[in-house]
Amino acid sequence: MRKPRNPDAKPQNPSPEARVPSSRSSAQYRMPAEWEPHEATWIGWPHNLTDWPQKFAPIPWVYGEIVRHIVRGEIVRILVNSKDHEAKARHILKRIGVDLKRVEFFRFPTDRSWTRDFGPMFVKRDAPRPDVAVARFGFTGWAKYPNWRKDCQVPERAARTLKLRMFDAVAKGRTFVLEGGSIDVNGLGTLLTTEECLLDPAVQVRNPGFGSGEIAEVFRQYLGVTNVLWLGKGIAGDDTHGHVDDLCRFVNPRTVVLCWERDMRDVNYGSLQENWERMKSMRLEDGSRLEVVPLPMPSPVYLDGQRLPASYANFYITNAAVLVPTFNDPRDIIALGTLGELFPDRPVVGIHAIDLVLGLGTLHCLTQQQPAV
Repeated sequence: MRKPRNPDAKPQNPSPEARVPSSRSSAQYRMPAEWEPHEATWIGWPHNLTDWPQKFAPIPWVYGEIVRHIVRGEIVRILVNSKDHEAKARHILKRIGVDLKRVEFFRFPTDRSWTRDFGPMFVKRDAPRPDVAVARFGFTGWAKYPNWRKDCQVPERAARTLKLRMFDAVAKGRTFVLEGGSIDVNGLGTLLTTEECLLDPAVQVRNPGFGSGEIAEVFRQYLGVTNVLWLGKGIAGDDTHGHVDDLCRFVNPRTVVLCWERDMRDVNYGSLQENWERMKSMRLEDGSRLEVVPLPMPSPVYLDGQRLPASYANFYITNAAVLVPTFNDPRDIIALGTLGELFPDRPVVGIHAIDLVLGLGTLHCLTQQQPAV
């Protein structure tokens, strides 16, 4: 396992000579599937009170519970803003019995704590010499929020601290913007995403002027993807405008879970039916059909009349367990049972997410895996 020279050191803006080596050539590298072995999980300790208005108090304790489960199988690398911020995190983790020898803190200031979307996106080379690198994509606050400039510096800081090679994802002469929650991969060349998130020409536009073919080429060059599967819309209440990690996820190289809604009156019903129809004609990288398993939607969750993106698809696969958001709903047990059958090699653990989803995201949104070498 690579360890930072000084994980507690506060990062400084590097001089040009100190910058991590970067390149536009990422041949032989691929983005591994989430179930492949991790060296670590990255997570940003919460601090932005506006993400959970009037409900922030329980959130650090939920994060602590998530960390408690992850450290059973891997290191957890936690982003904090300051010495004081780190002390608050350590206090909670110690109180709930987390082994702090399995936790590393990095004082990389952030705007928010949704690490999936702005954190380092890791790629791996299997041969001739196993290696891990960072593919650095742009981040612009989901093309919606103005506070993102600290977040977008995290990938380079992580690559520099861990002494990893970094690839700048550049297309058409500019940095390509991509959030980790907008894609999911099977590790063999197939990637899932949505047209709503990456191809909408008017709403939360990440990369103006890019068509599906050009985006697929970016995925090929920087993530080792040869086959892109385009779903339509994401779920209602998704502040990101269509992230796939609330909708459809790989659970093994040939199988996905896809959300379904049985209530024809629900706003999700039509778009989820359309995605099921699309799946019938989709193929994997070798031309074979996918196995598609239905994953129920929980009953709608609201705050002040706003639909929240509650979804069991926002699970996170760790070395030691699969962590699944639950919502005090009768369908919780169905979702846990479905995923339990699909992951026979590790336990499936429910994490209470009613408070967490008030921030418009849950478990997958706040984590980012670093593959093992």
